[in-house]
Amino acid sequence: MFDDVIYDFHNRLNAGVINIPDPLKKADTGIELCNLTLSRLKELIEKEDFENVPDEIDFFKNIKPCPMSYLIYFTEVRSCELRKPKAGDNFQLRFFEKELRKINKFFHKNNDFVHYMEQGHVYMDHQLFTRNHRNNYPFTPMINYYQYPEFSTSHDMLWSKVQAMYRFIHYIRESIQEFQTANKGIFKEKRHKIVIWSGSKTALVELIYALYATGDLNHGIADLSTITSSFEDCFNIKLENFYKTYSEIKARKGNRTKYLQNLILNLEEKMARDDEN
Repeated sequence: MFDDVIYDFHNRLNAGVINIPDPLKKADTGIELCNLTLSRLKELIEKEDFENVPDEIDFFKNIKPCPMSYLIYFTEVRSCELRKPKAGDNFQLRFFEKELRKINKFFHKNNDFVHYMEQGHVYMDHQLFTRNHRNNYPFTPMINYYQYPEFSTSHDMLWSKVQAMYRFIHYIRESIQEFQTANKGIFKEKRHKIVIWSGSKTALVELIYALYATGDLNHGIADLSTITSSFEDCFNIKLENFYKTYSEIKARKGNRTKYLQNLILNLEEKMARDDEN
């Protein structure tokens, strides 16, 4: 019964919001659409509750976070646009860098929950995404839960904010890029040769997860989505559904880290050849 609402939301989002050039007007229009969609979903829940627990989990884990995450995202963009300095190149750049630090702090603070969601775990979903386990919180509930207990679980709001912050990261990065492009006299433009990933996408996903596991990027704060986006930008490649690819890697029989083992073997062989020469 929610499909029509979400379908209409995406249609209106893509047709009437995303292409608005002015970021402040886009945010205002997006906030209005998100609030309308959430109101429609809330009315449906009040009129007819869920038939079973899996349906309830699916709603609070996958359906409600769709418009809610955009609502948080557009709210963050609106706040950013209103607060950013109107003049002074260094002031503006420092402002955007400060926003990135705030995002990193958010992910660091909620690292356990983000890890649970990014790994595709489901064993705590009945606690996180139903309304029947209100006295057993593995993580700190969001304030929204207390305001709308019949339309919220302890963590659907937090999951929505995680998704919103992924989008907000791209907004900040684009803002910095536009700022630097407009101030070429201040920032030296570095042109690098294009490097294209010519190996398999599965191998690249294996490498990404290895780097994520070591915690060597952004002092261990960088999430999988950010790392993957960086590799996509660097190698001009699109990695669709990398969570599923990781699951397939884990399901391998025998040696599960074939690409990493091959890297070690090739490097050892090169060192041996260098030593001979």
